[in-house]
Amino acid sequence: MHRKMTITLDDAVYEGLYRTVGKRRMSQFIEDLVRSHVLGASRDDGYRAMAEDEAREAEAQEWCSGLAGDTSDETR
Repeated sequence: MHRKMTITLDDAVYEGLYRTVGKRRMSQFIEDLVRSHVLGASRDDGYRAMAEDEAREAEAQEWCSGLAGDTSDETR
């Protein structure tokens, strides 16, 4: 079930939202942003899902290792 709601936004925010997501997608975009804040969904679930993605984790580890290597030659 969906309910209709009226909200007030600054003109600049509305225009940015309109340009970014389009008039027909504003409600869904706002709902997606707000959902985790009001339904108690934890970010831990998202982090857990990302950690279980082995390919993504390997890429992240490679990237982090590259950063550490970049700093080892820095003069202080």
